[in-house]
Amino acid sequence: MMYPVLAKVKYEELGQLREEKKMFGTSLVLNWAIGPVLMFTLAWLFLPDLADYRTGIILVGLARCIAMVLIWNMMAGGCSESCAVLVAINSVMQILLYSIEAWFYITVLPPILGLGGGSVVNVSVLDIAISVIVFLGIPLAGGIITRFSLIRRRGREWYDTDFAPRLGPSALIGLLFTIVVMFSLKGDVILSLPLDVLRISLPLLAYFMLMFFVSFGVSLLLKFNYDKNVTISFTAASNNFELAIAVAIGVFGIDSGQALAAVVGPLIEVPVLVALVYVALWLKRRFYDRVTQDFLQEETVA
Repeated sequence: MMYPVLAKVKYEELGQLREEKKMFGTSLVLNWAIGPVLMFTLAWLFLPDLADYRTGIILVGLARCIAMVLIWNMMAGGCSESCAVLVAINSVMQILLYSIEAWFYITVLPPILGLGGGSVVNVSVLDIAISVIVFLGIPLAGGIITRFSLIRRRGREWYDTDFAPRLGPSALIGLLFTIVVMFSLKGDVILSLPLDVLRISLPLLAYFMLMFFVSFGVSLLLKFNYDKNVTISFTAASNNFELAIAVAIGVFGIDSGQALAAVVGPLIEVPVLVALVYVALWLKRRFYDRVTQDFLQEETVA
């Protein structure tokens, strides 16, 4: 699923993005300051009496997306090169900060705010690094090797106009396969604990929606072009549920409430983010295409 998207990234042009400091800075603030605080707040608002589920939700909020955001970004017409850079930055930040933020938001902060004792969470930096390598490193290496080896053989024009477009639809097939597998494997959980799943779903749904619209609004105010705006917005609204599930199972056990909450995460995220792709395309017509049309009309009148 990840490989086709990463094979389409124009790695030879990434150096041109070094001046995009405002965009990368905005994304870092949204991902590593606003996102965790928002998920922590929503987890306590919606699940004040369910500590295990609450902890699992917070673990999801701390895991910034390094995989499926490439799919959402591609579907919504975002900038593939900027998205690849943001994914790389979040991968490094995740290795450095995830265990620290998990300890802070789950163990330290609740007692400080008078919310009761926090849970003890020990997350290995090595485990996080392995997750990043598996879910990003392998498909990234494949994409880089494919692009440069085939461009050397057949040329850039053939690669970008012929090969890459034919490779692209396989990413959507991979996404569809992932959705089918997730729902088929976890359908019994949803049916056996419908009320629990509903309560877990509410803060997740609120989080994905709020992060997307807040990020889109901030990017609009900062006058980012649509392709950069949508890249920032989906990067902020998405989460690395593979890492959250692995951590929840590794720390609390496969049958724990924390693991269940982490598993429900992608079941909510995938359909919501697919819907937000269509919302993003509508917002493009509403805000960006209208500005272009107004500008063209002014030029015509002049």
